[in-house]
Amino acid sequence: MINKKIIILISLLILIITIIFVVIKTANSGNNIISKNSDLIVNNILNMKSYDANVEITIISNKNENTYKMNQQNIGSKCYKQTIQEPAKIAGTEIIFEENKLEIRNTKLNLSKIYENYHYISENALLLSSFVADYAEENEIKQTEKDNQIILEIKIKNDQNQYTEYKSLYIDKTTGKPTKMEIKDIAQNVRVYILYNEIKINALQEIK
Repeated sequence: MINKKIIILISLLILIITIIFVVIKTANSGNNIISKNSDLIVNNILNMKSYDANVEITIISNKNENTYKMNQQNIGSKCYKQTIQEPAKIAGTEIIFEENKLEIRNTKLNLSKIYENYHYISENALLLSSFVADYAEENEIKQTEKDNQIILEIKIKNDQNQYTEYKSLYIDKTTGKPTKMEIKDIAQNVRVYILYNEIKINALQEIK
């Protein structure tokens, strides 16, 4: 009778150990899959061929806060365009960056006045491609994951603009697409908040 109980106890112990081993192996396998997917997602963003996005950009200064709706897109290998949709008084304005050249187009408005009053929106720091370029430079970078999002962070070295010292890009792990970007000043106060309402990325590989 005692031997039978010992055999049953040993069998249960073996079963428990087997279950624990399977659970650990499955968990490790799952973590590897997540890691591979995360690497692919980040690689696709950092090596994207082009993108087209409808964004909502909030710019926070010491005195006020302004929100703009824009479309951002590549119109060439080294050419990018932002088209303002809102506010209505400057809607249709196109801001084009081509290498070191900046061009602002709007035949209906006084362009010099637009440049004077809305100069911040002509910064290429608002572009996703600018974040990618900064990430590729010799800056301090960090990658973390939280709440099903991949967070890429940059601290710009030797930045001449104290208002763009830090950048953070949030990427949805399910879709593989950016959801928002934050740009912070030297004191880590948020100066620019970009919400990606809709974005299409011409990526290297499809996320599955």
